[in-house]
Amino acid sequence: MAGNGNTDGEFSFSAAAARDALPRITTEKGAKSTTSSDVCHDDTASRVNFQTIDQLHSLQKKRSAPTTPLKEGGGVVMGTSGPTTPVSGESMLQSVSASLASLTRETGPKVIRGDPTSAAKVAHVPQTPTSAPAADVSDSSLKFTHVLHNLSPAELYEQAIKYEKGSFVTSTGALATLSGAKTGRSPKDKRVVKDETTASELWWGKGSPNIEMDEQSFLVNRERAVDYLNSLDKVFVNDQYLNWDPENRIKVRIVSARAYHSLFMHNMCIRPTAEELENFGTPDFTIYNAGKFPCNRFTHYMTSSTSVDINLGRREMVILGTQYAGEMKKGLFGVMHYLMPKRKILSLHSGCNMGKEGDVALFFGLSGTGKTTLSTDHNRYLIGDDEHCWSETGVSNIEGGCYAKCIDLSREKEPDIWNAIKFGTVLENVVFDEHTREVDYTDKSVTENTRAAYPIEYIPNSKIPCVGPHPKNVILLACDAFGVLPPVSKLDLAQTMYHFISGYTALVAGTEEGVKEPRATFSACFGAAFIMLHPTKYAAMLAEKMKAQGATGWLVNTGWSGGSYGSGSRIKLAYTRKIIDAIHSGSLLNATYQKTEIFGLEIPNEVEGVPSEILEPMNAWEDKVAYKDTLLKLAGLFRNNFETFTSHKIGEDGKLTEEILAAGPNF
Repeated sequence: MAGNGNTDGEFSFSAAAARDALPRITTEKGAKSTTSSDVCHDDTASRVNFQTIDQLHSLQKKRSAPTTPLKEGGGVVMGTSGPTTPVSGESMLQSVSASLASLTRETGPKVIRGDPTSAAKVAHVPQTPTSAPAADVSDSSLKFTHVLHNLSPAELYEQAIKYEKGSFVTSTGALATLSGAKTGRSPKDKRVVKDETTASELWWGKGSPNIEMDEQSFLVNRERAVDYLNSLDKVFVNDQYLNWDPENRIKVRIVSARAYHSLFMHNMCIRPTAEELENFGTPDFTIYNAGKFPCNRFTHYMTSSTSVDINLGRREMVILGTQYAGEMKKGLFGVMHYLMPKRKILSLHSGCNMGKEGDVALFFGLSGTGKTTLSTDHNRYLIGDDEHCWSETGVSNIEGGCYAKCIDLSREKEPDIWNAIKFGTVLENVVFDEHTREVDYTDKSVTENTRAAYPIEYIPNSKIPCVGPHPKNVILLACDAFGVLPPVSKLDLAQTMYHFISGYTALVAGTEEGVKEPRATFSACFGAAFIMLHPTKYAAMLAEKMKAQGATGWLVNTGWSGGSYGSGSRIKLAYTRKIIDAIHSGSLLNATYQKTEIFGLEIPNEVEGVPSEILEPMNAWEDKVAYKDTLLKLAGLFRNNFETFTSHKIGEDGKLTEEILAAGPNF
C-alpha cells in the first residue's frame, strides 16, 4: 500500500494507511534566484569545543566511586555505532527507501506491510544476465527503510538507549541525551524561500530574522535530506497537532533520524488520540530532520554546513547539519506566525495563565525577565509557557509541552519544573553522576543551555485543554539593568504597541577594566527570531484585540532599582509578585497615578506590599544627576532601535504609526 501524492507537493493519506505510510516524496525543478538579505544577530549558545561524540560522551558523565563497569555492546553503555537491527513483528515498521528507486522521484515510496525482516524478499529488483538494469534503478532500491510511526515514549526510550550513543536514563526516569556540536539554535543558518508571494508578505531586510534563499537551493537541500533519511535502516515519524483550538489547529508531520527527536516532538506538539490518527489525512506542514547529515556548503546561499530551511509555499521544513531539537520547535512557531495572521489570529511569544474566576493574563519577556517564573503561579491555571494564539474566541496554547531551561535548576526555586523531570521527559546536554545518574544542574561543561522538554500535563495546575477566554491583562516584562524604568507602569494602547515592538530588556555585560556596564537588548514582539511578518502588523493586531476586549497593558521592570547594575539592587521577586497579584486582582486599576518624564509612563502611587519609595525610580537613586543621564541614555537606545520600524506605515494614512512614535521617549 503506497501513500498518494499530488502534483504540488502536498501529501494525502487514506484513513487506513495513515499510520503505516509516508507521503510521496517529490522534487520539483526550476526556481527564481534572489539575493540574500542581512544576517541577523546570533544570540544562541556557543558551539561545543569537542571534535568527536566520544569526547562529548565522556564529558556528559561525571566520574564517581564506585565506578560502574562499561561493557562493550551492553551493560551501562547500550548505544553502539554499528548497524541497526529493525524491530520485527510491528506493522508500524514500513519501508520508504524505494522512493530512491526512481531518479525522477515520481513513483513514490513502496510501503511493505507485515514483518519487515521479510521485506528484502520483496525488495529485490529482478535482473537477468541478458538485460541491463533499468536506468531508474539504484542500489537503494534493494534495501528498505523502516518507518517507526508514532511510537510511545517507552518504545522511543528503548530505541534511543539501544542505538543512540549518549542516551541514558537519569535517576528520576528522564531520558538524558546529547544534541551534538550545536547546543542552541543557529539563526545565521536559517533560510526562508523568497518567492513571488513571500517577497511581498514577509519581513525582509535590516532587523529581520528572515534570510532569503531561492526555491532551487531549497530543493537541493530537501533532496539531500530525503536521500539521507532514505539511506537509513529506519526513520521516526510523528503525526501531531499545533494549537489547542480545534477550529484552527494545524496538522504537522515530522520525519527524523533520531529517537530523541521523535520523543522531543511527541512532548512539544499536541498528541492526537488513536481515532484522530486513523483520520489524520494530509499534513498541513512537514519537517524533514536530517540534522546528523550536513548540507553542501557550496550550495547557493549556504554559509556553513548547517542549514534550517523553510518553504512556506510547499509547507515544508528541512534541517541539515544540526541536531539541536529546538530548531524544530521554533521552526514550527515561525510557520504559525505566518499562517495564523492569515486567519486574523494573533500568534504570540508569551506565557499565559488564568485565574479561578476565568481572568486571563499574557506574559511577554525575553530571557532572564522572569516570564516563566511569574506565569507559573500555584493560585492560577497554566495555559502555556511560551507560544499562544489569540483568536475571536479567546487564547489557546500552540504547543502540547514545555521547554524549560535547566541551568541551576533547584527543587526549592522551581518545584513544578523539578517534579516534571521524570519518565517521558527529555533532558538535553546535562551532566550527571555516572553511578547514581543524578543530574548536576549547576554543571555547564557541555553547555549553559541545558533544557528539559516534557508534556504540559506534567505541570499539576495546567489547564487541559489549554484554552481560555480573552485576556484581561497584557504584561510586558523587562529586566532593566540600567535601573531607570519603574517597577510597574500602566500603558495606553499606543504605548503598549511601542514597547511590544521594541521588546526591550537589558543584559549585564562582562567586566572590562573593572567596570560593568549593562547592555540593552531589543527583540521585536519579544520574539524577533521567529516572526515572519513585519512587527508592526503583529502590534496592530494586538492593539485591535486589546481594544475590542478592554484589556489593559502593563510594563513591569524585574531588573534594578536605586542605580544601575553594580550600584543599585535587583527588585525583590516578592515585590514583583505583589505587583502581579495586584494586576490580576484588578486593584491596581483603582490606584492613583503620576506620569514620569521622558518615557511618559503612568506609575501608581501605591501598591500593597511594595515600598512606595521604589515606585518612582528617581526617588530610589541617591545621585539624581546620574539618574537623569542614565535615563537619557536608555531613551536614546530606544529611539535608535525604533528607527528600523519608522518607515513602515500602518494603515493607508499612517496615522497609527504616528501615534506609536509619539508614545516613545520624548526628549
